[in-house]
Order: sequence, then structure tokens, then C-alpha cells
Amino acid sequence: MLGDHDSMATVGVKDLAKARQFYEGKLSLKPTGEQEPGSLSYKTGKSTLFVYESRYAGTNQATAVTFVVGDQVESIVRALKAKGVAFEHYDLPPLRREGDLHVGGDMKVAWFKDPDGNIISVAGT
Repeated sequence: MLGDHDSMATVGVKDLAKARQFYEGKLSLKPTGEQEPGSLSYKTGKSTLFVYESRYAGTNQATAVTFVVGDQVESIVRALKAKGVAFEHYDLPPLRREGDLHVGGDMKVAWFKDPDGNIISVAGT
């Protein structure tokens, strides 16, 4: 039923202006032309990231959005760090830490938070 349809990541934020600075300035996302009041929409590859104002922003304790970046994960992590993005470090056996990356087999992943504490990851090989 739903497997034939696209889905989108949806992230609640408290301050839309601060979110815009982060998502556009730090993550280099480009807004789509379709903006609804109280929300932002970004095209990310073949998907959409929808950011909206919510009083419940930042209450999710799990990853909200994952960007699958393939073999660019290390260079993207370096570029984000150069823009001032602070990465989270977790104790997740059997993954081992290599700088800001958590590595297990061919998988490499790094986590960071937006200004409201929403957890975002970049993952690749």
C-alpha cells in the first residue's frame, strides 16, 4: 500500500529563523519554492526534508534524519566540522570510533544535532 509512495523526513523546530540558518548555512540545503507559513521544505536527493515549528521540537531521543552519502561520508563530516557543526559521540559496541565517525565493517556514521536537539546523521561507506 504505502511502499509505492514517497516519504519525507519531518523535523519539528522551535525557532524557524534559527533552523533556517542551520539547515541552509551549516548543511547547505536549498529551500524548495513551496514554503508554507511556519515551515521550510528542502529537496535532498530524491527526498524532501520538511521542517516545521512545533512546541515538541527536540524531544525525540533517537535519530530523526539520516543522509546516506556513500563514500563521501568522511569529506562531508570534515566540511560540516569546518562550518562549526559539533558531532555527538556514542558508546555503541561493536562500532568503534575513528574521530567523529563510528565505524563497523563497511559502515561509517556520524551524528550531530540541530539547534533544537534533533539528532541527524550522515552515513556511508
